[in-house]
Amino acid sequence: MNKSELIEALAKEKDLPLRKAEEVVSTVFGEMEKALVGGERVEIRGLGSFKVKNYDGYKGRNPKTGEIINVGRKKLPFFKVGKELKERVDIL
Repeated sequence: MNKSELIEALAKEKDLPLRKAEEVVSTVFGEMEKALVGGERVEIRGLGSFKVKNYDGYKGRNPKTGEIINVGRKKLPFFKVGKELKERVDIL
């Protein structure tokens, strides 16, 4: 499912105009993004949590040329699945 499919599903489920559903979805994602950029953790019960992880720099290798390069420090978003979702997905 992508963002536009989520918007359509919300509009259909809650009988909202597409424009209003798009506003709701964009607001939720925008607030999550602001929290992560600000260093906060975002937790959605039953789904999981998002946080920003810090990674140290390291020496890497350019796969095309084999040249050794320095890869700088970086911050990346990380998602940890919640127990409820993990159990629901893992049903065999």
